[in-house]
Amino acid sequence: MKKIVYLLTSAVLTIALINACKHEPISPVTTTPPPVNGGTSEVCFQSQILPIFQSNCAKSGCHDAASHEEGYVLDSYANIIKKGLRPGDANNSKIYEVLFKNGSDRMPQAPNAPLTTEQKALIGRWINEGAKNTINCGTSCDSTQFKYGANISPLLSTYCLGCHSGSTPSGNINLSTYAGVYNVAINGRLVGSVSHTAGYSAMPQNASKLSECQIAQIRKWVTAGALNN
Repeated sequence: MKKIVYLLTSAVLTIALINACKHEPISPVTTTPPPVNGGTSEVCFQSQILPIFQSNCAKSGCHDAASHEEGYVLDSYANIIKKGLRPGDANNSKIYEVLFKNGSDRMPQAPNAPLTTEQKALIGRWINEGAKNTINCGTSCDSTQFKYGANISPLLSTYCLGCHSGSTPSGNINLSTYAGVYNVAINGRLVGSVSHTAGYSAMPQNASKLSECQIAQIRKWVTAGALNN
């Protein structure tokens, strides 16, 4: 009898201990992306994604229409979604995966500089949102704002650093540092190029001209002394 009582008591204690060790299931952490362009939370392909591809990938010897390395042409929405991209699944999209590779597998390939952490995240977010051809998304540009750190540097990062950075920047013009940007600002080449003024190379290459607001920001920054502010 004592043995039966002992066994029953042990069973009750065991069940109690098991229940005591149970934890509440962890809820997945979800965050709402901040509004982007015109109050929508979606990434805008036209103004945020396409310039990154055009500047960093759709270049001679890489993934422009003439070179089409490995069959990839990355100069337009229709071409970008043709190969290596699974809408809604960035982690299984080759176009996204190669951004994190090393050595010769990394894109953009050396001596071109890799994309920034922010650019990679933006492309991943765009793919996960369905890789939509979002255009005419509005703009967050404000021509009254033209500080180097907050406005000019991010603009150049999106539209220019694919060609003008790394160990062998195009035209020997490196826009990845303030000193490099300052040099072309004070000699007139920066404003002349983005304004498509006669006598200057029109920039960005193989892409649409910057908006009038963006050009105004650059012009005002240069006129104010091209400060590192």
